Amino acid sequence: MKNPAKIPRGSIEAGATARAALGFRAHSGWAALVAVAGTVRAPTVIERRRIELALPEIPRPVQPYHAAQNMDLKAAEKHVRRFTDEARLLAQRALGEVITDISGAGYQLVGCGIPLGSGRAAATLEATLASHPLLHTAEGELFRGAIIRASEHFHLPITGVRERDLMARGAAELAIPLTELQLRLTELGRAVGPQWARDQKLATLVAWLALAADE
Repeated sequence: MKNPAKIPRGSIEAGATARAALGFRAHSGWAALVAVAGTVRAPTVIERRRIELALPEIPRPVQPYHAAQNMDLKAAEKHVRRFTDEARLLAQRALGEVITDISGAGYQLVGCGIPLGSGRAAATLEATLASHPLLHTAEGELFRGAIIRASEHFHLPITGVRERDLMARGAAELAIPLTELQLRLTELGRAVGPQWARDQKLATLVAWLALAADE
């Protein structure tokens, strides 16, 4: 997954522009990205890559809130803010590179999609640091938020779906039975080859829904 898939060129008629959408699945310090293009009935995967949301010298997984537990509140706020700012900058740079590549291949990017967490963030940093489950929730929100912020920077509409609801919503909105949808998500990966696992399938599905939202 370290090497991005090649964006197909020459498959678009002269003067035509195919719509494309991006899907992400965020992790601690990085995200899987997949781009789909074409029609909602017959989308094609045109890009798959990994984007980094933390500086390379930081060991993975990147857990800024966990590390902040050992700091006083003022230092913890500064620590989390630094990671947030870095994640937003890296997400914006990565998204800008993808937009350039996809536009250069003749596609019009119409939106982004991202699976959302189910947890609710605490109202304060102090409350977050006092609860282990809330640490994980906050870290998920930090890296997903960086991607959402980057999408907004480029004025791309965002389709957000709770991850636990994503397959059911995909089946309903795309009018595809769940078992068939699962098979199609597997088949869509054949064009780009491995690695094609859960990260890429969920990113593909949420990109597919973002493509549908533009119709």
